[in-house]
Amino acid sequence: MNITPSIWALTIAVTIGFFVYEFFAHVRRPHEPTIGESARWSAFYIGLALLFGVGIGAVSGWTYGGEYFAGYLTEKALSVDNLFVFLIVMSGFAVPKIYQQKVLMIGIVIALILRGIFIAVGAALIENFSWVFYLFGALLLVLAYRQAVSHDDSDPAQGRFMGFVRRHLPVTDEYHGDRLTVRKSGRRFVTPMLLTIIAVGFIDLVFAVDSIPAIYGLTQEAYIVFTANAFALMGLRQLYFLIGGLLERLVYLAQGLAVILAFIGVKLLMHALHVNELPFINGGEPLLWVPEVPIWLSLLFIGATIAVATVASLRKTRNDRNRLDVHTPDER
Repeated sequence: MNITPSIWALTIAVTIGFFVYEFFAHVRRPHEPTIGESARWSAFYIGLALLFGVGIGAVSGWTYGGEYFAGYLTEKALSVDNLFVFLIVMSGFAVPKIYQQKVLMIGIVIALILRGIFIAVGAALIENFSWVFYLFGALLLVLAYRQAVSHDDSDPAQGRFMGFVRRHLPVTDEYHGDRLTVRKSGRRFVTPMLLTIIAVGFIDLVFAVDSIPAIYGLTQEAYIVFTANAFALMGLRQLYFLIGGLLERLVYLAQGLAVILAFIGVKLLMHALHVNELPFINGGEPLLWVPEVPIWLSLLFIGATIAVATVASLRKTRNDRNRLDVHTPDER
């Protein structure tokens, strides 16, 4: 792809514009969004993301279009996993519903900034060191294993990181509207709102570690990586309120994401062998007999995995609820 600096500047400016509009139109006034409002804006951002992908395919070719859609699907699925952790954070800090939009908005902006940094670093590494594909591939396999066996409902609000923050910052016990700090008895205190934002920012950093290597396993175009991430994060705030109850029913989401990360990890390792330059592997020569995974197969696999994980999750929770209803005595 031939992305000029002016296209980059326009893309970043439009992205910032969307978030500025979101803040002044929806977040500045504390309120809990209705289902209708959340549904409309979620549909708008998903539609916009799909339209952008069609535009990439029409202008730059459907190879790049396919890479964008595969990246967008992967990042959207990982973002939904973020939402599940955000839900735990909100519950742990007992954030009032009307202030949750502000926490989510700030958290999403932090996520985009962190991912932008990771994208730039990743692009520089890939351009100069082909061996980084080995590193990314191995990292994704480790993260896939952790995602599959270590995904639990531990409360980030009570974790070691937040314990460290509490020991070094004076914290009030109660919220003071959506203020981040408050002065009491001549002393400045931070509110639980600020602690929640710190927790969300830390979680964003952790999630960026698996997010960026994953999408670089699908495309090496930094522009596609950035736009797929930006569109995956747009509308995430509305999606939180739209599917808040559904999140708890996606019991196999972690396993589905583990399968996707493992698939991309293997794909990256195969690509690393195909372009190998490490002297202790095949004398520094590429292993051209190692096949490359085509983007259409990646897109099909990712979409099918997300669909299977979602359907299986909803079926399991429905069956569990039916069994509970059968074994619960009628108290009427």
